[in-house]
Amino acid sequence: MTIDSASTRREVDRLTARNGANGSHSSNGANGANGSNHSNGSNGSNSSNGSNGSHSSNGANGSHRANGSSHANGANGHVNGSSSTPLCRPTADGSRYELTSATALPKASAFLWNQKMMIQVTCRGYATAQFMQPEPAKYMHAPNLEARTFMQPEQNYYAHHPGRFVYVKDEETSGVFSAPFEPVRAKLDKFVFSAGKSDVRWTVEHLGLRVEMTLVIPTHDVAELWTVQVTNLTDKPRKISVYPYFPFGNMSWMNQSGEWRSDLGAVVASSITPYQKAEDYFKNKNLKDKTYFLCETPPTSWEASQGAFEGEGGLHAPSAIVDGDELGGGDARYETPAAAVQYRLTLPAAESQTLRFLLGPALDDAEIRTMKTRYLSKGGFARCAADYAAYIAKGTGCLEISTPDAALDNFVNHWLPRQCYYHGDVNRLTTDPQTRNYLQDAMGMTYIAPQVARRVFLTALAQQQATGAMPEGILLVEGAELKYINQIPHTDHCVWLPVALETYLSETADYALLAEPVTDRQGLTQTVFERISRAVDWVFAARDGRGLSYIAQGDWCDPMNMVGYKGKGVSAWLTLATGFACRLWADVCEHQGQPALAAKYRADAQTVNDAANAHMWHGSWFARGITDDDVVFGVEADKEGKIWLNPQTWSILSGAASPQQIRHMLAAVDEHLSTPYGTVMFAPPYSGMREDVGRVTQKFPGSAENGSVYNHAAVYYIHALYGIGEADRAYEVLRKLIPGPSDADYVRRGQMPVYIPNYYRGAWHEYPRTAGRSSQLFNTGTVSWAYRCFIEGLCGLRGDADGLAIHPQLPPHWGGMQVKRQFRGATFVLDIKKADVDEVVVRRGNTVLPQAKITSIRPGETYHLSVEVPK
Repeated sequence: MTIDSASTRREVDRLTARNGANGSHSSNGANGANGSNHSNGSNGSNSSNGSNGSHSSNGANGSHRANGSSHANGANGHVNGSSSTPLCRPTADGSRYELTSATALPKASAFLWNQKMMIQVTCRGYATAQFMQPEPAKYMHAPNLEARTFMQPEQNYYAHHPGRFVYVKDEETSGVFSAPFEPVRAKLDKFVFSAGKSDVRWTVEHLGLRVEMTLVIPTHDVAELWTVQVTNLTDKPRKISVYPYFPFGNMSWMNQSGEWRSDLGAVVASSITPYQKAEDYFKNKNLKDKTYFLCETPPTSWEASQGAFEGEGGLHAPSAIVDGDELGGGDARYETPAAAVQYRLTLPAAESQTLRFLLGPALDDAEIRTMKTRYLSKGGFARCAADYAAYIAKGTGCLEISTPDAALDNFVNHWLPRQCYYHGDVNRLTTDPQTRNYLQDAMGMTYIAPQVARRVFLTALAQQQATGAMPEGILLVEGAELKYINQIPHTDHCVWLPVALETYLSETADYALLAEPVTDRQGLTQTVFERISRAVDWVFAARDGRGLSYIAQGDWCDPMNMVGYKGKGVSAWLTLATGFACRLWADVCEHQGQPALAAKYRADAQTVNDAANAHMWHGSWFARGITDDDVVFGVEADKEGKIWLNPQTWSILSGAASPQQIRHMLAAVDEHLSTPYGTVMFAPPYSGMREDVGRVTQKFPGSAENGSVYNHAAVYYIHALYGIGEADRAYEVLRKLIPGPSDADYVRRGQMPVYIPNYYRGAWHEYPRTAGRSSQLFNTGTVSWAYRCFIEGLCGLRGDADGLAIHPQLPPHWGGMQVKRQFRGATFVLDIKKADVDEVVVRRGNTVLPQAKITSIRPGETYHLSVEVPK
């Protein structure tokens, strides 16, 4: 979309200049102080050009005539207020999102995954890849040994962050540039970064040449399939050299090397994973410690040593390119290895050359040969792309909307179900997902692949402890262990069983699940119903003498780890969440013909709600908790952490808050927590350590859990608002989960609208310059709830045991919307309009239905419905 005002242009230009300074850093003095963050929060995005007529790089082998050879002009890589090219836009069919500047959103990214790997790559060419063997591992490494983390928030990029680069040299003028943008950072004539659902593409033009890069991954193997197509855009022959450069990085302090293997047609780097304990040798001996870069077309020359390739020029102007005609053909012997290959090409006017490469980890030469045979050909790439596209298509959601907000439609119809699918399909690529994450991610899969969500309940409950408590994490493979955060005691995991189950039963009416027998690791067999009853009983019992829930070293907020580490601290949020869990479970008991149990759990809900009101209501909102030393926090008297969002939200869900209390809370949230970029988790943020609250107070103010727009907390609030008919407030917060649609908002957040991040920066009053900046982290429990809010809240299409209820809640500035919803094997097509009615009216054909609900749903049938809602 175009920038529509001078003030907006100034904001975009100001943020672009600052973003460029905060972005990736080249060598030769360009590194600056942003230096050496490790791991990565960005995702590669797919490109496609949509309008430039250029060939897709997955196309023909060898040389062919280019389809569109006009030399693009305009300000590539720079936001230009007078340009007619939108900064960020979907393609015509909505299936891709394109970014037309390499500098306005330098950390913008997209991601691809399968059940064995994930890669996140930025618009500028930096990437982080991880694979399972069975624990997470890397095959492309940062300069130093990294902590065992995958992604870090707001990842900064530096010269030797792992990347996928292609240098191009004009042999007649010695002019050099690189694609996608790093490391040379030339001022390009054209730049398009295109995020697709099943591939990532870049198109750049400079020096009369077009370079198109495409990334695809397989459905079942760990590999990156790269296509590089170079097109001569001029009317004369060109002599050029093309240098794909994929640095392996510092693989091991113990043993690393690299060399060109002519028998394989690859640069192969080898290493030994460091270890100390003798028993670890036997664990490590089958690790894939080789990384290969296979070339379909034999290169003119190569270099396997990073130091020899870069020389004194560094990444920005590698000596091997600038000072020589051909690469030196060297190896790396206990030196940092890299894959640099050179192709000296003569391109006739308006013709192209296509090159294909395969990158990945391997155990041995035999595996490299197998992967080469399987994939490295024009046909192999095409089959892989088709197979992977079919795999991703399995994550197509159950909802399509058409509203006055086209950007919203694109996100809901294409990108939100994709992100839900990722979470539920691969469990965030871990072998021990936190129990709360495992269950909430399954909520999203309920709308996409409910059979997967069903298995989640059975898997989780098989690991229930003898006390009825749920473990910190769920072990998914033989030999997996609870690691990192899952070694810290939290008290909330049982709550999520009835919460996640409510979504599953509403969507499927699969009450037969409750009768499924589950045998735990102690050999005890009980039904799902019995086990969830025990879990709810456990969390209800885990309370102090006041009736408030113990917090131990954290509840949903992991870093709030010192409120109760002495064994006395309590959580207002968990107390209220326990009330909500009891209410939900009471409804299930009622449906199952257990009225006595239903009455018990409703009484339990009332008990904890009463305790929360007695001890946690302070003035106009609920406090967050009481510390080990009996200090109430999250109250008006606190200078920092004065008001927290979650207790207000869950007091609505649990039924603890009266209508009068809700009015006070909503006004307080509007006053203290609302920002232009979403609703913050609490405010004001902490400026330093508070030892009776914990490490959340040590995080930078406005980042992560320390007062950011933490979208997981915000989406709970949205769900609660829809539940009480606060459609206007709910939609306002819901829309802010998604970047855009203005150019200024894209630049401020620094992210394309292809996923919801776990947070946007808060501290809007304290640090307005950085407020709204995306974490770039797409692992978040937000997405299942967000999808639910669009389906059940905005569209008002919620299932129950009998059928599908229809109660849309449109924002006040909309006159209507159209919806297509898949539900229990049937298709619902709804035309929703505001009208002069007092309640929702549903018509099928000319018949007004007796209630706003469809029952006796027949699978395979299409229901065309006209819906009128009050103005």
